[in-house]
Amino acid sequence: MPIITLTSDIGHQDFLIGAIKGQLLQANENFNLVDISHSLSPFNYPQAAYVCRNAIKNFPENSFHMILVNLFDEKPEHLLLAEHQGQFIGCADNGLITMLLEELPKKVVALSLDDSKQKNTLYCASVFGQAFNELANGKKLEEIGDAGISIQVKNPLRPMQGGDYIEGQIIFIDNFENVIVNIHRDEFEEQRKGRSFKIVFKRDEMIDKISETYADVNEGEKLAMFNSAGYLEIAINKGNAAGLLGLQGFSEKQLQQSQYMNSRLFYQMVKVYFE
Repeated sequence: MPIITLTSDIGHQDFLIGAIKGQLLQANENFNLVDISHSLSPFNYPQAAYVCRNAIKNFPENSFHMILVNLFDEKPEHLLLAEHQGQFIGCADNGLITMLLEELPKKVVALSLDDSKQKNTLYCASVFGQAFNELANGKKLEEIGDAGISIQVKNPLRPMQGGDYIEGQIIFIDNFENVIVNIHRDEFEEQRKGRSFKIVFKRDEMIDKISETYADVNEGEKLAMFNSAGYLEIAINKGNAAGLLGLQGFSEKQLQQSQYMNSRLFYQMVKVYFE
């Protein structure tokens, strides 16, 4: 049975998630539908890219991934369907695909939308469902869409680096209010070069070692570790790091708002000094 994962910023309050699944099952009643998340923050591309990237890479080859995030940032003229490293990814043409993949997709086509139809979420889901079904039945990507498309590109949010530091942004806060920073273990170790370090955030808060588990420190103490996706995480053992430490996630929407919001950007940053 073909696997389809579902990710969105829709939430669970109304009928839409169930209706989207119904549209997909109308295309092929044998689809195996897997939810990744429907609680992504609207307009937050770095968060969506982080969640989708680290979920998708764990699925078998030839899985299908439908991402309904910022679907109507602009009036959609088409949808994108990409094939990359054995996975098929469908999303809006809003730049998310390049943030998620951290590069251009190997193959990508535009799925045309019928101008006579109302271009709402359910219609977009039905277009993806039909495309996924055609691919599952042996069609090539180039047979179901326009391969001549020039897609929107957004650069992935990367940490800043200097000779003795690396500075990252908070890209996700999980259900336990653990804080995820866009510094990967590989980047950290490459920049560290065996040196000691200090992880600094919110004025004088500092951590100078990497823990393996939350239990490495006493209850209520802060710690830093690399999570299962390999990204730097700031946490408090049996506590809520984001709330207690006054940290918040990076948001492009906030960057586009007032000077007041921009002045709070410091609290979305985590800086590592190497000594």
